[in-house]
Amino acid sequence: MKRYPETLYYRGSTGLLESRKVSIVGTRRPSAYTKSAVQQLAAALSKRGVTVVSGAAMGVDALAHRGAGAERTIAVLGCGLDHRYPAVNASLIEEIEKRGLVLSQFEPDFRATPWSFVVRNELVVALGEVLIVGEADRGSGTMRSVEYALKMGKSIYVLPHRLGESEGTTDLLKEGAAEAIYDIEEFASRFATGAEKSEEADDFTAFCKGSPTYEEAVKRFGDRVFEAELEGMIAVQDGRIIPL
Repeated sequence: MKRYPETLYYRGSTGLLESRKVSIVGTRRPSAYTKSAVQQLAAALSKRGVTVVSGAAMGVDALAHRGAGAERTIAVLGCGLDHRYPAVNASLIEEIEKRGLVLSQFEPDFRATPWSFVVRNELVVALGEVLIVGEADRGSGTMRSVEYALKMGKSIYVLPHRLGESEGTTDLLKEGAAEAIYDIEEFASRFATGAEKSEEADDFTAFCKGSPTYEEAVKRFGDRVFEAELEGMIAVQDGRIIPL
C-alpha cells in the first residue's frame, strides 16, 4: 500500500491474520454461474486452511464469505464497526465478528461514504496473497480493486465467462493481466501446504481404494488423477481406477 492505516479496529480473531489469505471480489449482481463458482472456490480454499478476505458487500463478497465459512474469513468494512453495512448482510457480518474477523480503518461510529469503499477495497487487496475476481463489468468498482492489485504486483485470477459477460475480467485475460481458473480444486490445492497436502493425498488414496469410475475420480480430484496415473500410482481398467 502507498500508505498503511495508522489504526485498525477489529472484532473477532486476529489469529486469522497469520494464516494464508486470498482476496475475492466482484460484482454486487452476479450471475447464477458466478454465485455457484465463487462459493465452491471459497469453500475449496477454506478446506485447505486458506482464509478468504472480502469486503462484506452484496453479491460476490457475501458469497465468498459464506462459502469460506465465518470461521475462515476476514470481512473488511467501508464503515465503522458500530454499523453492520449493508443491512442485508448484517447477520453475516455479526456471525463473522463472532467466529472470524471483521476489520475497519474507520472510527467505530463512522458511516460509509463512496470514498470509504475505495479505501476499503485497497485493504482487501493488500491482505491477500493474490486477488480473485469472480465477475466484473468494465469501469466498475471491482476494476478499481484490480488497479490496486496491479500496482502492488499481486497475481490476479478470474473465472472464465461466456462472450458478452463479465467484460472487465475478459479484458484482463485478453491483455494477459490475469489467469483463468479452469479447475477449482486444482487451483485451491496450490495453496495447500504441509498437513493440508498430506490430508489431500490421503483422501485421494482412500478414494481410489474403492475402485471408483475414472469419471468419478476426475470429477472429484481433477488433474490429480492424471498425475497419479503418470506417477504409476494408479491404473485404469475397464473405466475404473485400480490402485497400484
